[in-house]
Amino acid sequence: GMEVVDADKSDKIQIVLNGVTISNSTSAALYVLKADKVFITTAEKSENTLSNGGTYKAIDDNNIDSVIYSKEDLTLNGKGCLTINADAGHGIVSKDSLVLTSGEYNITAESHGLSGKDDVSVADGNYKIVSGKDGIHAENSDDESLGFVYILDGTFDITSEGDGISGAALGQI
Repeated sequence: GMEVVDADKSDKIQIVLNGVTISNSTSAALYVLKADKVFITTAEKSENTLSNGGTYKAIDDNNIDSVIYSKEDLTLNGKGCLTINADAGHGIVSKDSLVLTSGEYNITAESHGLSGKDDVSVADGNYKIVSGKDGIHAENSDDESLGFVYILDGTFDITSEGDGISGAALGQI
């Protein structure tokens, strides 16, 4: 399956995951195409799993290459658990800002675990990331002031083939 957000560019969307399992064999399980901001909230004490099947087939002009793929600002929060299994590509990608404020995350990804073009910002939460590239990655080749990682608090267990945490912007961490 695939959950697609295609809203008005001024809309703020909240998706609540409460005992959800979504798997897509050829694309993202959750795809944010258009909105102002999208919030993915895990319900308290819930267990949620999103995964892909190891291949990606183009469904539009975007290079969808992760289990959660967002063209817009994306915030993850809540008091539940989200497990991401990316047999191919990345775990969670935002082509804008990726913000995580709370929750528990178990991410296994063939490439980057968490990736944000403008930034990856973490306020709190528990993160177990196993990745084939960087655990947490931010890079913006269009603007050198962006592509940073900001961490305020949280617990991290990162096993990566690349960097555990990598931000391309000068003066990151």
